[in-house]
Amino acid sequence: MVVFNVSRVETAPIDGQKPGTSGLRKKVKVFKQPHYLQNFVQATFNALTAQKVRGATLVVSGDGRYFSKDAIQHAFEILLTLLTMRARACIFACLSVCIIIKMAAGNGARRVWVGQNGLLSTPAVSAVIRERVGVDVSYCLVQKAGLIFFNNVNGSPMHNEFYTPELEYQGSRATGAFILTASHNPGGPNEDFGIKYNMENGGPAPEGITDKIYENTKTIKEYLMTDVPDVYPSSWPLYVDIAAIGVTSFNGPEGQFDVEVFDSASDYVKLMKSIFDFESIRKLLSSPKFTFCYDALHGVAGAYANRIFVEELGAQESSLLNCVPKEDFGGGHPDPNLTYAKELVDCMGLGKSNSEVEPPEFGAAADGDADRNMILGKRFFVTPSDSVAIIAANAVEAIPYFSAGLKGVARSMPTSAALDVVAKNLNLKFFEVPTGWKFFGNLMDAGLCSVCGEESFGTGSDHIREKDGIWAVLAWLSILAYKNKQNLDGGKLVTVEDIVRSHWSSYGRHYYTRYDYENVDAGAAKELMAYLVKLQSSLSEVNKIVCGIRSDVSKVVHADEFEYKDPVDSSISKHQGIRYLFEDGSRLVFRLSGTGSEGATIRLYIEQYEKDPSKTGRDSQDALAPLVEVALGLSKMQEFTGRSAPTVIT
Repeated sequence: MVVFNVSRVETAPIDGQKPGTSGLRKKVKVFKQPHYLQNFVQATFNALTAQKVRGATLVVSGDGRYFSKDAIQHAFEILLTLLTMRARACIFACLSVCIIIKMAAGNGARRVWVGQNGLLSTPAVSAVIRERVGVDVSYCLVQKAGLIFFNNVNGSPMHNEFYTPELEYQGSRATGAFILTASHNPGGPNEDFGIKYNMENGGPAPEGITDKIYENTKTIKEYLMTDVPDVYPSSWPLYVDIAAIGVTSFNGPEGQFDVEVFDSASDYVKLMKSIFDFESIRKLLSSPKFTFCYDALHGVAGAYANRIFVEELGAQESSLLNCVPKEDFGGGHPDPNLTYAKELVDCMGLGKSNSEVEPPEFGAAADGDADRNMILGKRFFVTPSDSVAIIAANAVEAIPYFSAGLKGVARSMPTSAALDVVAKNLNLKFFEVPTGWKFFGNLMDAGLCSVCGEESFGTGSDHIREKDGIWAVLAWLSILAYKNKQNLDGGKLVTVEDIVRSHWSSYGRHYYTRYDYENVDAGAAKELMAYLVKLQSSLSEVNKIVCGIRSDVSKVVHADEFEYKDPVDSSISKHQGIRYLFEDGSRLVFRLSGTGSEGATIRLYIEQYEKDPSKTGRDSQDALAPLVEVALGLSKMQEFTGRSAPTVIT
C-alpha cells in the first residue's frame, strides 16, 4: 500500500455561503468558482468537529445533476487528509462526489460509501444512514477476482476458515452524509447545484450546525486536500470505479481509508418491503381495472422506479415516464406540480387538450432527488395538504408498519389544517412546525410523530428522517389496495377521487392554493415582507383594507410572525412566516422560500375551511377567489414585485 501526502490549501472567505432550509443552493457557475465548494465542505467538517469526523463512515452521493461528478472528488480529498494527514486517493468517474470524498479522507474519516454511479435519492441516503451495515475491509478486501481476507494486524492473507459474515460486517455504520442535490430546482451547466449535510439520525443538519457552518465560511483560512493530480498515471493502483460495486482500500502510516461503492436501490427497497404489504399492492396493479402511471421527471427516482414498481410490484414498464436519470433532467424542471409535470398532467386528463385516450386510475410524479411527490387520480388532483391528512386517516388499517397505531402527526405551518382535523378526530398528538424537515426529525427521534407532511409536495413518516416521494406513492397504493380488496374481481373500483371526496364528507374540506413568485428581486421581496409585518400592528387598519377590497370576506382576528418552540430541545425558531388569521378559520400566509438558488421566491398560501358536505365540491380557485383578491391587494404584491401573476399556482 502506498503512502500519500496531504496539503493545507490557503483560501479566504467567500460571501453568500449561508445554508437555506435544505442546504446550500446556487447556480453551477457559482459552485465552479475556485475554492467555493471546498470552502463549504471544510466549513462543514469544522462545524462537526475533528473528533466526530475522525474515524467516521460518511455517505457521499446525490441526484446525479450536473456538477455532481466534480463535487464527490473534492470530498474524498479532504476526508483522506484528516485520516492520516498524508494519504490520498482518487475517484474519477464522478467529479463533484470525488471532491467531497477526497476532503472527507483528508479530514480523518475511516470510510466513504458511494451509491453506484454516485446516485442516491435523498430518502435513500437517510435510509442508508439509519439501516445499512457496510463491508469493513480491515477484515476483508473486495476485489474483482473475489474476496481476499487479510489479517488485521500484519496484513498477511488469512485462511478462508477464519472468515465469517460477522467479520465482514464489523462496525460499518454511517454517521452522516453529504447529499449533492438542489432537489426540485433545474439542473445543467447554467442551472442549479446544491449540497447539504445529514446527521447520524439520517435527517438534515439542525440550525445549530448550519449556523456554525455559515460562521465558519466567514472565517475560513485553509482547507485540507489530498494532492491528487487531475489525470492519474496508468501506473497508479488507486483508481476507484464508482460504476462498479466493490471496496477499494488505501493505507497510510496511521490507518486505512476505504471507498465502498454499493447498489443504490437495495437498502431502500428492503426498507419499503418492511413497511408495506407488497403482495396486496401487486394484486391491485395486476387488476385489469386498475391502471398506473409514474413520472420521475428524469430525476434520481428513476433509479428506483423500475426496481420497485416493475420488478417487485409487477407494473408494466410502459407505465413509467421519464425514468432515466439525466444530468439536466431532460431539459425540464424536476418539480412535481401541475405546471412542470406537464406530460403526466396531460396523461391523467388534467391538461388543456382533450384526449380521447382514457386516463389511468392513478398517477404520481417525483422531483429531482425523489423526496417530493404529486398524487393524481383520473382527471383529479390531490393537494399535498389533503394527501398527508388522508394517509394519516387510513394508515393504521392500510399500512402494516402502522398497525399498532400512530404516535402523533405533524405538518409545516403553511400546510392546510386538514391534518389538524384528522388528529382531533382520532385523538392523536398534533404539532405545527416551521418549514424544514429537520423540525419533524426532532419529534420523530423523541417518539412523538409517525406521519408528517408539507404543502410543498413533501410527505413522510418516521421510517427515515427525510420526506419520501416513493413512500407516499406506496402509501396511496396501499390505501387503494385496502379500499378495493373486495372489488378487484367484481364491483366498482374505489378511485382516488372517491377516497378524497369521502374524506371531505367526514372531515370537511380545506380549500387551499399556493402562489409562487420565483426569482423576485431580493430587496423588493424583503420590503414586501417588512410592510406586511408593520401592517400587523393595527388590525383595525388591516380590516379596513380587507373590507375595501372584498366586503364578503370575514374579518382578521389575529396576525403575527410564526414562532416555534421545539417541544423536544426547547430551541426557538423565529420569523417563520407572516400569518393573517380570519374569524371563519381562513388563513393567509406569506413566506420567503429558502430553496431557490438566486433572487427570492415569495410564497403566498391561501386557505378556507368548509365543513358543510354540500359545499365541498366547488372548484378550488372559484371558492378561494375572494381571499386571493384580498391577499394580493393587502400585500401590494404587484406594486412591490412588478409581477401581475405568479410563476406557479398549485
